Amino acid sequence: MTIDLARRLWALGEPFHALTYFADESRTAYAEAGLRGFWAGYFAGRAAPLGPVGPALVTATFGSFAPDFVGRRVPEVWTTTPPADALAARLAGVDAAARRALPDWLGSPEAEEAATLARRAAEAVDVLGRPLAAANTDVPWPVEPHLVLWQALTTLREHRGDGHLAALLQQDLLGLPALVLTAAAGRTSADWLQKARGWSPGQWAACAEELTERGLLADGALTADGVALRAAVEADTDRLAQGPWTALGQAGCDRLAELLAPVRQAVVAAGEWPAHNPIGVPEPA
Repeated sequence: MTIDLARRLWALGEPFHALTYFADESRTAYAEAGLRGFWAGYFAGRAAPLGPVGPALVTATFGSFAPDFVGRRVPEVWTTTPPADALAARLAGVDAAARRALPDWLGSPEAEEAATLARRAAEAVDVLGRPLAAANTDVPWPVEPHLVLWQALTTLREHRGDGHLAALLQQDLLGLPALVLTAAAGRTSADWLQKARGWSPGQWAACAEELTERGLLADGALTADGVALRAAVEADTDRLAQGPWTALGQAGCDRLAELLAPVRQAVVAAGEWPAHNPIGVPEPA
């Protein structure tokens, strides 16, 4: 097993998970549950496994949003939509979106096999120090295979995300600094990413100045040290994400990757994976 496989499986599975953010059906399901607007659905749907938590915990566990940006939605979302209702809405939205984007795949032997393999990996996650992964392991498993696959991939991506935050924290990059370096690497527009995560232009500029003083940026571009540090964080993230995939085994991982490839292609073809989105998923190797 190589750590590259952990990144590849994330890249293959993330678009299916992200139906909960980008599909019209998900936005509709959240709105019908009382969550009006994209960010209300996003914060309630993603944080719901944690329970009716406050803005500080959401800011800490999500790891990239400005605190006041979170505070404008949390805990208000729980006044209209308790966590149990938000969980039901996120599953209903994904279900409807999958039925549109993948009508021939639902109910197939391939869907059932992918669900079985992904669930086996998700049930092997180490939850110590991984709050979002741990919370998702407490969510009851759905019945239908495509929803089992979605819940498993969600648990696995939150497990990876928890590890990514640990890797960033080790390098004193957690939060805004990671976003500034990501934009400097050309992964997405700095203006767009700054707004999408709720930081002010002044906060962004001050952080860029600090990173320049650290030798990671020069004239807004990554230095050699900045490139090396980002690469080290990504490699550490892959290493920390490897556990459940090791438990699944090489043959299981290879088969799951084979099964996820057409799912990813269908979601992208349906227009449910916006180009240059802030998730930062690479093209699968």
